[in-house]
Amino acid sequence: MEPIDALAKTRRAPQLLVLALLLGAHPGTQGEMQVSVPPLVEVMRGESATLDCTPLGVYDHFLLEWFLADRSGARHLLAKAEVQGSEVQPRVHSSRGRSPQYQLDERGRLVLPEVQVGDERDYVCVVTAGAADTAEATARLRVFAKPEATDVSSNKGTLSVMENFAQEIATCKGRNGNPAPQIKWYRNQQLLQVPMEVNSNGYMTSRTVREASGLQSLTSTLYLRLHKADREASFHCSVHYSLPQGQHGRLDSQPFHLTLHYPTEHVQFWVNSPSTTEGWVREGDSVQLSCRGDGSPSPEYTFYRLQDMKEEVLKTDLEGNLTLERVQRGQSGTYGCRVEDYDAPEDTDLSQTLELRVAYLDPLKLSGGEELSLPLGSGVAVNCSVQGLPTPVLRWTKDSAPLGDGPWLSLSNITFDSAGTYTCEAYMPTVPLLSRTRTLKLLVEGKPELRPEETQPKAEGSWREGDEVRLVCSARGYPEPKLSWSELGGTLAEPVPGGQGWVSSSLTLKVTNVLSQNGVSCVASNPHGHTQHIFHFGTLAPQTSQAGVAVMAVAVSVGLLLLVVAAFYCMRRKGRPGCCRQGEKGAPPPGEPERSHSGSQRPEQTGLLLGGASGGGRHGSGGFGDEC
Repeated sequence: MEPIDALAKTRRAPQLLVLALLLGAHPGTQGEMQVSVPPLVEVMRGESATLDCTPLGVYDHFLLEWFLADRSGARHLLAKAEVQGSEVQPRVHSSRGRSPQYQLDERGRLVLPEVQVGDERDYVCVVTAGAADTAEATARLRVFAKPEATDVSSNKGTLSVMENFAQEIATCKGRNGNPAPQIKWYRNQQLLQVPMEVNSNGYMTSRTVREASGLQSLTSTLYLRLHKADREASFHCSVHYSLPQGQHGRLDSQPFHLTLHYPTEHVQFWVNSPSTTEGWVREGDSVQLSCRGDGSPSPEYTFYRLQDMKEEVLKTDLEGNLTLERVQRGQSGTYGCRVEDYDAPEDTDLSQTLELRVAYLDPLKLSGGEELSLPLGSGVAVNCSVQGLPTPVLRWTKDSAPLGDGPWLSLSNITFDSAGTYTCEAYMPTVPLLSRTRTLKLLVEGKPELRPEETQPKAEGSWREGDEVRLVCSARGYPEPKLSWSELGGTLAEPVPGGQGWVSSSLTLKVTNVLSQNGVSCVASNPHGHTQHIFHFGTLAPQTSQAGVAVMAVAVSVGLLLLVVAAFYCMRRKGRPGCCRQGEKGAPPPGEPERSHSGSQRPEQTGLLLGGASGGGRHGSGGFGDEC
């Protein structure tokens, strides 16, 4: 008797055959029943994956089962769910050692938390509704993993360009990716098209390793035949990897350079610093001569000087620099540099020479010395001479104003304006900062020149007595003149700022009638003579308003004095009730007896108004009847 399982398999064999035929025509169908399953599910490593299985059609009751298909084709039940209307009873059958375990959600979908590369399998969903209706479909899970940072290890040795075979350049690694990444090589950002087959010009090798985690690591090694042009080339590699939904990523390594050995082909020799565009150097400077060959590693350099067609070796080193401290004019000449590179071809010229030209400028000489004293109105010619190489240019200036080029300074009809400091400058247009100067101080002797600063002019007759005025007198000459005033109070003579030899003195005073008639004089004098200037003020204006006030004041004073005298006189009179009243000569008023002047009356009582000392008014008819 056959086992039950074997019998069941025998009975189901035709059904499986029909199922296979139906799946070939329409995946996910068997018989009349159909089921919907995504054929490919892509997910990144570490994320959760959800596999959906949905029967097409309306079924009140069915059984949903999830199986894991291994590489041999065998199926292993993972979970199942019985669906009755809207109720789902999920149950995980076996997780086959997976952690975390498989899960079934409320819709019967298979959930794989924290997907790993080992979960990259085929998952079969089988749906059974009743005894005859069964359908199944397969979902393939694909897991992607981004590789770690790209690591490159370059050849640290010295690679010779004279080798005629490909040498190892660098090894690039892309670790722990899924699926296996690809490695590409670049030179100066350009993709290198190198084959995998070994040849003398260049190739690369690759090796893929599956790690214990299931992830894959790729190692690639680049081999190239090198050339001198690669001495400054930048190399790098990049790891290219796949992502879900057909996307791709790229991880570049750090760039690197190679150390190459190549012979010298060209030599350069020049004056490094300081130097002019014309190749001149200044006497006294420290000059550096530089020599460079284009070989690697740096060759040995020999510096020499050619004298009488013979080489005088000056220095041998690996730096390629020769310094001449405080160079002198006698060091001008031909200098050479030779590169000692024994790998260079025999027909390569490894020597270069240059002409060192030392510019110099001797101190200047003036034919008339550095100070000249000349009389007013005379003339002079001064020569400025100098020795230098290259030939210097001479020019004269006065107070920074150019007078002309050339060695001669000619002056005629000299004035006080001609006095001052003259500068002779020698310079070289082709050698900047190399120049010398010499100054000449010219003194002009003569009678002082006077320059008064007039007062603010007023109209004739507008000056009044007591007005204050400030007078300024300026003078120049050599020897320096002295300034004096006809009035006291003048200040000491002081140089005028920027005045070109002028000195000045000031005097502040008040205008008087005497000054208006005589004026104020300023005198400038030195051993050659003197010069005078008189400041005039003209006729002073009359004091009209002040005189009127004075007259009125005098009149009022006199009037008041007369009133006081009259009052005093009345008080001194005795027995005259009508005193101080104006009366007529003759009889007294009615009812009043006539009074006569007593001869005993004192003269001062009666002579105050009469002006007589003898009191003659006391007798006869010559007196006043009522005197007040």
